[in-house]
Amino acid sequence: MDIQKILTKLRITELNEMQQHAAEAITGTDGDVVLLSPTGSGKTLAYLLPLVQLLDSTSDDVQAIVITPGRELALQSDTVLKSMGCGLRSTACYGGRAAMDEHKVLKEIRPQIVFGTPGRLNDHLDKENLSRYQIRYMIIDEFDKCLEMGFQSEMQKLIKSLPGLQRRILLSATNAEQIPQFVNMARKGTLIDFLPEDEQTSERVTLYEVHSPQKDKLDTLRQLLLSFGDESSIVFLNYRESVERVNSYLVEQGFTTSCFHGGLEQRQREDQLYRFSNGSANVLVATDLASRGLDIPNIQNIIHYHLPESQEGYIHRVGRTARWDATGHTFFILNSQEHIPDYVEGNIEKYLLPSPVGEGLGVRPPRMKTLYIGKGKKDKLSKGDIVGFLCKKGGLTADEIGRIDVKDRYTYAAVKREKLQQVLRLTHGEKIKGIKTLVEEVR
Repeated sequence: MDIQKILTKLRITELNEMQQHAAEAITGTDGDVVLLSPTGSGKTLAYLLPLVQLLDSTSDDVQAIVITPGRELALQSDTVLKSMGCGLRSTACYGGRAAMDEHKVLKEIRPQIVFGTPGRLNDHLDKENLSRYQIRYMIIDEFDKCLEMGFQSEMQKLIKSLPGLQRRILLSATNAEQIPQFVNMARKGTLIDFLPEDEQTSERVTLYEVHSPQKDKLDTLRQLLLSFGDESSIVFLNYRESVERVNSYLVEQGFTTSCFHGGLEQRQREDQLYRFSNGSANVLVATDLASRGLDIPNIQNIIHYHLPESQEGYIHRVGRTARWDATGHTFFILNSQEHIPDYVEGNIEKYLLPSPVGEGLGVRPPRMKTLYIGKGKKDKLSKGDIVGFLCKKGGLTADEIGRIDVKDRYTYAAVKREKLQQVLRLTHGEKIKGIKTLVEEVR
């Protein structure tokens, strides 16, 4: 496996120090590995790059499972592996969709790596949709979350059902108090700890407090977002109903937002995340479901509309910004009855909203719009086919096309906002590779 070729494909010049240590521990020893490193430091690549060197690409057996606490991280990690172009097959399995559909995918592609949530992986093992006997490697990503009370029994059952398991790799952005005995970590395991001492958040994150004169913070939030222009921001709240309320208000005020919480259907969640990650929405309004496992670059601002419910929750929220070597900002909106929690460390500056409020400021629209194209990999389409279709039939130039993701049955593509209506008009009823397809905006 040519790791340098993979890095070149991913446009990465070199591994960071944490990733180098992880690679040495995973490929250079035969013991278990615990990797602790801040969010945004590249833990997914830290275990995937050495793992792909250990697996047999000529075998049709599942050799490794990656356990994640949620479907978003499973999907995202699967996407990272596919982008590496390493010749290994993979798929993601999670609740919220029919297990039978996943079974068909498993039979069809015969993956060597499966990413999934504990409950769904147990389901497939129980039904023998997955063979348990050749699984040698188990990775638990965000193991602190996976091993919380709600997952204990599922995790215990899953681990006990893998008779051929040889190695365990555990990853987390926080230091768990202990690893339960049923995980059965080997005594010869390696701990790689890159968590900074006494540092909750990256020094590249600036902390601000914003005072709301009213108990209801909606207008203060509006003023704050206006002051950001078209910067990318996440607004965190603690309840689904609050997310819906705040999102509806911002839409009424003219903001282009994505709304994200656990009550949405899976397709809705994918649509909303995709619009935010490709620049078709400037603001993501979300519960803490968005604080873990979402590797979206260039998020400038984290806004705590509701105060974090714990120190760990705070760390994960703030970890969405200042990823890799970028800088970022986090804002606490406080009414007269609130104060910043004692566990928040660091210098906190007061953020003054523009005065007079809103003068010269207007809602800045996003740069991109997202297209849904009703054909995908099963129709033998590639990214190159999509680019050719949008250029030839939609009248676009290459620099007017953004991120493209080709799924099995459909494709998402980002295009310049100013060109959306032109593309919809010119591609209406047109064929791509001889197949008539639906092209519409994702809202």
